[in-house]
Amino acid sequence: MPKGTNQKLKLYYLAKIMVEKTDDDHALTMPEIQDHLEDYGVTADRKSLYDDMEALRTLGIDVIGEQIGRGYFYHVGKKQFEIAELKLLVDAIQSSKFITEKKSSELIKKLMGLASEYEASQMKRQVVVHGRIKTMNESIYYNVDKLHTAISRNNSISMEYMRWDLHKKLVPTEKGVYEISPWALMWDDENYYLVAYDPADDMIKHYRVDKMSHIELTGNKREGRQLFKNFDMAAYAKNKFGMYSGKEQKVRIAFKNEIVGVMIDRFGKDIPIRATREKGWSQTSVEVAVSEQFFGWIFGLGSEAKITGPDNVVKQFKKEAQSIIKMYR
Repeated sequence: MPKGTNQKLKLYYLAKIMVEKTDDDHALTMPEIQDHLEDYGVTADRKSLYDDMEALRTLGIDVIGEQIGRGYFYHVGKKQFEIAELKLLVDAIQSSKFITEKKSSELIKKLMGLASEYEASQMKRQVVVHGRIKTMNESIYYNVDKLHTAISRNNSISMEYMRWDLHKKLVPTEKGVYEISPWALMWDDENYYLVAYDPADDMIKHYRVDKMSHIELTGNKREGRQLFKNFDMAAYAKNKFGMYSGKEQKVRIAFKNEIVGVMIDRFGKDIPIRATREKGWSQTSVEVAVSEQFFGWIFGLGSEAKITGPDNVVKQFKKEAQSIIKMYR
């Protein structure tokens, strides 16, 4: 690139160099800064750069100059986000089940742009969460924004609610188009939920946002205000969601075909599914945290699901069931 071709952008490129290539542990000398500017086609003498450094400080960039040994070095000190804060945001994004892998990567890349290239390399080591099942619905990112808009405008919405079929496809439920009044968004059990009033059934319901499709604002005012007047969101979340960890083990679960969506929601789309000899039933093998809470989840499926192996887990489940029955004798 010819020298001086981007002279009008000198201050911009200087800010970019200082933010990306310096931090509390990495600094640049004036000749090094001039070399980096020349890579962008910008020439600058020392005197003009002293003035530019002051301009960056005026713009809010904390440029620090200090004598180290025989050299004088410049670096950016306090930034908009500290590296610990950026790492926290990266971890939150990566571990969020409701954000797709693609959108997670895009958001993390933007966050990395707020750090120096040295700090960004630390963030790269933060982004892998083993075995994380991410939502497969890319539109959730925009669904959340649309639902917030509906709530702020006091509008009801129309939407289709989706379910999983045996071919691992999301298909509309039999009800077709829903018209509901959105009142709150809740992030629980690593999923985003909409809490809304359903006028057809005159009750409060919750919906997985990643299973909502074709969301439209109706222009009609929301209903159900009285039900939400004293609504306790924390108590609602505690009663509706939650599953805890335990010793991980591969478990075989047989289930009625009608609840295949329950299995995919819990364990992800990549689970193996095969038919069993029993008509209308299928089976899957999944890694689960074997615990009382896992058994409670199985109990909650009633006669629609059963653990078929391994033997030690079946035996443990039977023991738990017998102890519960004993409590009620």
